[in-house]
Amino acid sequence: MTDSSERPIAVFDLDNTLADTAHRQRFLERRPRDWDAFFAAAPADPPIPEGVTLALESAKECEVVYLTGRPERCRRDTVAWLAAQGLPEGRLHMRRNDDRRPARRTKLEILRRLARTREIRVFVDDDELVCEDAERSGFNVVRAHWTAPSTALRTAQEGEGRT
Repeated sequence: MTDSSERPIAVFDLDNTLADTAHRQRFLERRPRDWDAFFAAAPADPPIPEGVTLALESAKECEVVYLTGRPERCRRDTVAWLAAQGLPEGRLHMRRNDDRRPARRTKLEILRRLARTREIRVFVDDDELVCEDAERSGFNVVRAHWTAPSTALRTAQEGEGRT
């Protein structure tokens, strides 16, 4: 049961939704993948104007919440990046450092938990599998198709549970 006295929630993914990860994809294309370098480069991600604009527009009517597959150890850099881009303050849900489940499982679990007490007005993500599962579960989804898809990132999200 949701609390209708509170503002609805708009949930945003980070990587390739708000943050352009193209400059750090090279760390996932080599074997073995260099996860430390991939996440260490995240503070240099350029913002994606379409995603940032949507988040700012959503903040007019909704509480903005961030939901990422990034591991918890990246929290400080992620919070600093969000602030530096002028994005709305909001709760940040991250993957546990030892959680290697596919992104669609971890994200859907958190979305369902959030939906128990609040209306989720919109969920914005670039991962097709995450979006499909969220839609099947009844969430209103906006697919963030404003960056080129990355095969390496998709493999990491689904097969390795890393982001």
